Amino acid sequence: MENTQTDFGYAQLREMLSQTFDGQVMAQIDRAYETAEKAHKDQKRQSGDPYITHPIAVAKILYELGMDAPSIETALLHDVVEDTPVTLDDLRNEFGEEIANLVDGVTKIGKIPLSTREEQQAENIRKMLLAMSEDIRVIIIKLADRLHNMRTLQHMPEKKRREKARETLEIYAPIAHRLGIRAVKEELEDRAIMYLDPVAYKEIGDQLAAQSTMRQEFLDDIKARIRARIEPICADAQIDGRIKSVNGIYRKMYMQNKNFDQIYDIYAVRIIVDTVNDCYNCLGMIHDMFRPIPGRFKDYISTPKPNMYQSLHTTCVSREGLPFEVQIRTWEMHRTAEYGVAAHWKYKLGMNGSDKPEARMAWIRQLLETQNSAEDVTDIVSAIKNDLVPEEIYCLTPKGDVFPLPAGATVIDFAYAIHSEVGNRMIGAKVDGRIVPIDFRLSTGQIVEIITSSHANKGPSRDWLNIVKTGSARSKIRLWFKRERRDENITEGKSAFERELRKNNIRIPEQDYDQFLSDLASRYHCNSVDDFYASIGYGGIVLSHIMPHVRDEWAKLVKASEPPKTVQEIRDEIASAAQPSAKRHRNGDSVVIEGIDNCLVKLSKCCSPIPGDEIIGFITRGHGVSVHKRDCNNVPVDLSNCAEPDRWVRAHWDEDTGANFGATIRISCDDRYGLMADITAVLAAMHVMILNIYTLSNKEKNAVGAIVLTLSVDSVEQLRTVADRIRKIRGVTGISRG
Repeated sequence: MENTQTDFGYAQLREMLSQTFDGQVMAQIDRAYETAEKAHKDQKRQSGDPYITHPIAVAKILYELGMDAPSIETALLHDVVEDTPVTLDDLRNEFGEEIANLVDGVTKIGKIPLSTREEQQAENIRKMLLAMSEDIRVIIIKLADRLHNMRTLQHMPEKKRREKARETLEIYAPIAHRLGIRAVKEELEDRAIMYLDPVAYKEIGDQLAAQSTMRQEFLDDIKARIRARIEPICADAQIDGRIKSVNGIYRKMYMQNKNFDQIYDIYAVRIIVDTVNDCYNCLGMIHDMFRPIPGRFKDYISTPKPNMYQSLHTTCVSREGLPFEVQIRTWEMHRTAEYGVAAHWKYKLGMNGSDKPEARMAWIRQLLETQNSAEDVTDIVSAIKNDLVPEEIYCLTPKGDVFPLPAGATVIDFAYAIHSEVGNRMIGAKVDGRIVPIDFRLSTGQIVEIITSSHANKGPSRDWLNIVKTGSARSKIRLWFKRERRDENITEGKSAFERELRKNNIRIPEQDYDQFLSDLASRYHCNSVDDFYASIGYGGIVLSHIMPHVRDEWAKLVKASEPPKTVQEIRDEIASAAQPSAKRHRNGDSVVIEGIDNCLVKLSKCCSPIPGDEIIGFITRGHGVSVHKRDCNNVPVDLSNCAEPDRWVRAHWDEDTGANFGATIRISCDDRYGLMADITAVLAAMHVMILNIYTLSNKEKNAVGAIVLTLSVDSVEQLRTVADRIRKIRGVTGISRG
């Protein structure tokens, strides 16, 4: 294919690909590009660039990871089914079953009847994991797609940037970590932090830049000294220096409340040798040359991480008093550490070696199996967040078997990691020979003995659902209750559901009640109403997640049973609610309701709008107009297709409000002495009144996790200024509107 001005960078990519693939394979890749270019012809990205530049960039990332030709073709075609009229059958006929299946695996689920964005996200992730369990290339292509989207995220609206960054940090970076693809994982994390906390990101970047010259000189000196010592024994050793990722520094500075100087592994030296014996020989020489820091040695060669990462890690102190980390590994370990499962394609290791990708992907099947018992699709997102976190611990059974668990895991998690039956029959535990409480949190290196009961019907406690850390253990506990306590679950679930209906003032007509429940049961994949109640009873369905949908369906039912009102009748209804003789809410006077005069106006407590927020009014029955922020969760996105569109009216702020408003902010923070005093001092200096204050605890650390403040402000601009000041206080990790 000739290079033209309209190839959008494909000629450069093709030149790279032709160095690896022969003419026949290149012809197939060319056809994939031509199909994608034609399908995306009139489409643009947010940046204004032709859309085809995105598939080309994704294909380039995959080539750099060493992926095979079908992966490159899929990268070029990965968005055609989702964003163009091209169908999977078209791809199947043109490129075969393999390419069609890969494209289907990375294509988001289309229009499905899900009530929330979280459910949509969870179903997309479940579909991706199912495809990934069949062909691991699906997730590698998806990671490359997300990586390029993160590289170009600056062109998206701010709200979208934060949503994508959070999803990347919570879902895709942990998956990249578990797959062992270090470079992708670290770049995803760094770019996510850049958008989620730009102030901290810049602060870390400035500190690294300020020390760049000194850092390079320091690393060069350390490498030279190490090379001179080990060359006589390991002549072919490669010695590199590296700097810790921004996210790695961020987690320790802002989540562990450490200063920049307290992070011991900012500097690192990597030694790559030929054999495992050379690794341990080099370790001895390093400890002879430099003083090791106690408790900072980790042997991941004898005990690999779950993603098959292997290395010796030790932290030493140089003669200048600077701590640095040394990583020692073989070339084979290095390939796995850098590329993870992608190394099988990059280094042509094949699919039948001792390190089979199928064995390495067992965690995917386990994740999917434990989620099969959960009717709440968002559980799978929670499981990824909790089970695939980078921080891991390693605990042993009395027989020496090692089990990796996420940091913060309890003895209950350990029991279920051994086997479901061990967890179900557990009545206690010993850690290092001592009896410990059931909620005891484990640390690396501890020997855990699970004490079990011989009574088969003992079973777990419902309280364990609030104690366990891993989604796997939580799902196994729910599965036990689902199988063993059905009658109890039905009774408890029915009681909880009816209680929630009363709490939300939802009264379903008796003649419609059975059909209403049957429709709900069907929507949440239950075969009967009893199954629906049972799922609520054992926790498979979370009432707080489904109530928005229940309210919507109830509103439709009520509307269908009432004769439709005209717009004038609705306006007459709201006018009758106006009480001129009564004292009106001062803040309500600051809002103008378009088309309605002399009406009672109140600001909704669910979103607490303040001047500067985009607002909208809802005509209530007998209580005037309730004013919401336009992006409030209680405001339908599509007003023309909601239950009562005529009740939503336009509203705007009066030009001269002349009043203060209550605005709630949530301050995420680390627990430390004096934090509350620092926050109140900032507010006092800005002459901002505190109307209400309370704290939320971090159950894992038994400490303050968030502070919720209701402040008296006159506008969004003042609230933003307040938030910017508070965000600079040490220990504050984030601020959001309440």
